[in-house]
Amino acid sequence: QVQLVESGGGLVQSGGSLRLSCVASGRTFRNDIMGWFRQAPGKEREFVAAIKPFTLSTYYADSVKGRFTISRDNAKNTVYLQMNSLKPEDTATYYCAAERGSFYNDASKYDYWGQGTQVTVSS
Repeated sequence: QVQLVESGGGLVQSGGSLRLSCVASGRTFRNDIMGWFRQAPGKEREFVAAIKPFTLSTYYADSVKGRFTISRDNAKNTVYLQMNSLKPEDTATYYCAAERGSFYNDASKYDYWGQGTQVTVSS
């Protein structure tokens, strides 16, 4: 079965760092756009970052530019999100997703989703 499994979330103090991982199985995702989204209680799911499969172009939400870095390791079928200088407003459930198309920032266009990993940033 095709699965995306996130890990690496947890509780961290403001200014700290976390690295999220998303391991895919059941299918290769080397030709897919890989993205990270997040959702806080009472808010809509929002785009965080994405990376394209061939050019490796990366895209970031304005709120995380300069602090977060997305990367991928196709040999391991894994995508990462390095999060630095974390702020309380980064608190959310983070989801990884895969898309065969080209709509990197549109959640409705992604084909596969993980279950999410919780990130909590305390002040």
